[in-house]
Amino acid sequence: MALISSKLMYIGVISVIIIAVVSYGLFYYFQRVNEKSIRESIFEQELERQINSTKSVSQHVGSDLRLVTSMLQDLADSLYIQNEMLSGDKVSNLVEQKFRQLNSVTEVDSLLIADNEGVITTHKASPGMKTFVNIDISSNDYMKQTKDNLRPVYSNGFTGIDGKYRIVITYPITSMEDGHYIGTVVANLPTVEFFKNYGNVNDISSQFLVAFDRNASLLAVGASGDLVGKNFFGNETQRFINYNKVLNNLTHYLLAGNAGHAIYDYGRGERLNTQSPILVGTQPVYFVQVVTPTDRIYLKINSVLFTEGIKMFSLLTGTTAAIIVLVFLLRKWYSILQHEVTKRTSDLNESNYKLMKANESLKIKDEAQNQFINVAAHELRTPIQPILNAIYLMQSSDLSASKKNQYIDIIKRNTEKLGRLAEDILDVTRIESDTLRLTMERLNLYDLVSNIVEEYKRDINFVYKELAVNYESPSKTIFVNGDRSRLNQVLLNLLDNAGKFTKTGSITVTTTVMSNKVQVTVKDTGVGIHPEIFPKLFSKFVTKSDRGTGLGLFISKSIIEAHGGKIWAENESQKGGGATFNFTLPLLDNDNIEHQEEHEE
Repeated sequence: MALISSKLMYIGVISVIIIAVVSYGLFYYFQRVNEKSIRESIFEQELERQINSTKSVSQHVGSDLRLVTSMLQDLADSLYIQNEMLSGDKVSNLVEQKFRQLNSVTEVDSLLIADNEGVITTHKASPGMKTFVNIDISSNDYMKQTKDNLRPVYSNGFTGIDGKYRIVITYPITSMEDGHYIGTVVANLPTVEFFKNYGNVNDISSQFLVAFDRNASLLAVGASGDLVGKNFFGNETQRFINYNKVLNNLTHYLLAGNAGHAIYDYGRGERLNTQSPILVGTQPVYFVQVVTPTDRIYLKINSVLFTEGIKMFSLLTGTTAAIIVLVFLLRKWYSILQHEVTKRTSDLNESNYKLMKANESLKIKDEAQNQFINVAAHELRTPIQPILNAIYLMQSSDLSASKKNQYIDIIKRNTEKLGRLAEDILDVTRIESDTLRLTMERLNLYDLVSNIVEEYKRDINFVYKELAVNYESPSKTIFVNGDRSRLNQVLLNLLDNAGKFTKTGSITVTTTVMSNKVQVTVKDTGVGIHPEIFPKLFSKFVTKSDRGTGLGLFISKSIIEAHGGKIWAENESQKGGGATFNFTLPLLDNDNIEHQEEHEE
């Protein structure tokens, strides 16, 4: 009996040792697998976040460049300069006031006006900098390009006489009467000070920003101030990055106008690099990379994994101790332990699932919020700046009555644009909170459509002289039950959307009466719908236009569906036929259709 008991004890001890060794081995294996999975998941999230952040930075820089250009245009269009008064106290005061305005947006070293021969007539510089008058700068490439093309120029980088690296933004001064060239407005921007508004350009040990011009010269770089102004593919910069092929290929891809990302190590630690071109209009003028040491990403990951590892190791150690203590009750405790392990595994899986869902929800909300902020900031800035400029010019200049009326008209148009943007945002809020309410009434759709088309035709002909707008209908009595103002809103949205992409050609509105419904069609001969946005056309913030929030079609879809109708689009851009938008509304009743036909006879 004792021998049997001893053997059982020996077997029990050996079993405990085997179980402990196997348990620790499995713990180590599954811990490594789990860590790898978590690392990959979190790294992908960080990569996606940095890609979106880099895109947002490039859009922000492009928006500020457009704003500076708009302010230069305001100076070029001012009354004194249009009268070819390029010097004198009044012009100097205008330049000084505009210089202060520019510096409220970003740091500008100097602002000057040159005549049509490229000679500086008026110059305003920052304190401590010299001003130059009667100096010929016509030999500079940016002056030649501005004079030859009569368009704004965003120069490549260059070193000033004080050793500071700069870029130049120019705007041509042309006569509003006959278009002849008068001179050029020139703004000098120090590159490092400009780009530090959008990210770290000093410390390589944390996330930093690198900016290039079109010649691959470094405008700002977190690695070393000595590299600013150097060509990225030159020997000095290449020695710094140890001629890293991955980074070189990525930068070539960026300078060709492409966004992208890569991971590499040029001898100073692994880096995650995301990049995007900076666009003004549709053309890339500068380029930006955001570089993050990956150890910063893994540091956060390792902290989470270490804590979880300690918890799991403590749990395993306690379980092993419990097995040793209860070795002779192994059979009885086995089922209890198995049940406990299953339960804890289930709880852990459930926790992981909830965590994953929460992360996905936060990511979606974060993306939607960033998108809304970018769109709203851009759209609010666009009308606000002309309003401020018009008010400023009305306060600071002796203006004729016609000029004051022109500025008042600018304020009125842009205030109305702000009002429409606010209404669109409120409509989206009502739609998403299910509080959109319709005021239904019996109305003649023919009268409603024809009035809107005529009103739109009068407005659009002031902008696009070669755009024809027509309305065709087989019947003049088409009665529906609907909200007049909301249906007006839908039709104006569709007409305005067609007009944005059809500057010449025609827009045709057609109503077609069917058995129990009426179909309204808005067809244009413009460029059609971009294939990239066609599948998500009626979603929020979807637009390829440089004006508009991308909310109009989303709101229109909700309004039509609230009327019991349907709205859809057809793309004919591949066949040169523009785009067609259709929506249907239920007719009031069948008897009404017969009444319509008798009335027409």
